[in-house]
Amino acid sequence: MTTFGDTDHRPDHRAGHRHTGTAHPPDARSAPDASGAPAGGVEVRGLTRTFGQVRAVDGVSFTVPPGLLTGFVGGNGAGKTTTMRMIMGVLAPTSGEVLWAGRPISAGDRRTFGYMPEERGLYPKQPVLDQLVYLGRLRGLSTAAARASVTEHLERLGLTERAKDHVEKLSLGNQQRVQIIAALMGEPQALVLDEPFSGLDPVAVDNMADLLREHTARGVPVLFSSHQLDLVERLCERLVVLSRGRVVANGSPDELRSRSVVRHRIVLSGDAGWVRGIPGVHAVDVEGASALVEVVEPGAERALLAEAVRRGDVHEFAPQRPSLAQIYREVTA
Repeated sequence: MTTFGDTDHRPDHRAGHRHTGTAHPPDARSAPDASGAPAGGVEVRGLTRTFGQVRAVDGVSFTVPPGLLTGFVGGNGAGKTTTMRMIMGVLAPTSGEVLWAGRPISAGDRRTFGYMPEERGLYPKQPVLDQLVYLGRLRGLSTAAARASVTEHLERLGLTERAKDHVEKLSLGNQQRVQIIAALMGEPQALVLDEPFSGLDPVAVDNMADLLREHTARGVPVLFSSHQLDLVERLCERLVVLSRGRVVANGSPDELRSRSVVRHRIVLSGDAGWVRGIPGVHAVDVEGASALVEVVEPGAERALLAEAVRRGDVHEFAPQRPSLAQIYREVTA
């Protein structure tokens, strides 16, 4: 599993986080259409945020389309959490804007969103069930509807037996599940989730992925950050890569792969060390009769194959599908 950290340059807003686990009755302007799906996606335009002399987010623009999982990745200080806080109104941008359904987002719109902050915004000395029902009431649910939603989510995330426990008695992974439930209750119109998979075991990861897909199936735009590149690659239809506060890659996995350096694996009958001398080809790794090469000049792979055939048998010559980890290293170098 490939991971990397994220520590944005921003002050701590724990008070804001505690509030953002809650919501209020939906704003009619962002009501769903007849199918129950939200009217549109989330669009970020030129978002910039400075802290003193530090420009933590620098002209960030991207779209979170309806009905798709969009992965948000980046390294230490990339600006992911700061960007998410500006989307949710926890932090005011220095410049730029956030749009919802094609117009400037309002406080009422944001109240229909499910938000999971980087730090947990839970009350540690309250029982899990009571606290989540309370948060559901703040979202505009009746007590009965909130209790039904909480009970269902507790069961799906394997927490039914811990419903009466105080949050502080739970493991960090189980606290993470409670925070997730707080964000998913009440059919939110959009989801903005900061590290939702952090601390979850493989079964909980699969359950969480199923829940998110149910929301996208009804047209909800979902933005989530993660340090787990293999997980993002498996789940997401769209990717946004941030580096030093700027978007350095944005698109579907296939679009990002098409822009990546082309690599080929070649397996020969004899030593493959000679591939290092082929013009337009960079030998990434050579081990005995096999080599992994990057084609840096179009057409160089044909010259490589012709020389390999001239020298003897070729057991394998195939393009290699670049992983998200490879793409990430290329665009953030």
